[in-house]
Amino acid sequence: MTEIPHFQQFLRAAADQPEPQRLLFVFARAELPDNPTAEQRERFLAGRGGALAPLMCVDKAPGDIADFNALVAESRRAGPPWQVVFAAGLSGRDGQPPAPAQVDQALEKMVHAVLQGAVTRFAAYDAQGEPLDLH
Repeated sequence: MTEIPHFQQFLRAAADQPEPQRLLFVFARAELPDNPTAEQRERFLAGRGGALAPLMCVDKAPGDIADFNALVAESRRAGPPWQVVFAAGLSGRDGQPPAPAQVDQALEKMVHAVLQGAVTRFAAYDAQGEPLDLH
């Protein structure tokens, strides 16, 4: 893999924030939905559709991730193969990073949003680090 400029911009933007950040990641894959129509099955088999299934989630400090390749390597050691990773930042307050309970709540909301397909507010990347437009 090569350096992923878009992801590096995401990391830089988090590091440049005035308050400490936690980066939130939800890794997912596409699955055929329950009781699919013929069109849904055809699109899924062609690699253009499916329901998003979250597989795992994690939070990191911006300085904990060198680049996209490091995130991929760690995710491959930690869990099952994935097709898309959703990313967001969570800001702390008064010079303190977000509390663990805030991080857990934000990750839970992200997982729920992925299950609902409400992912337009997150950065999304395929497994090669290419940004995805899921609007």
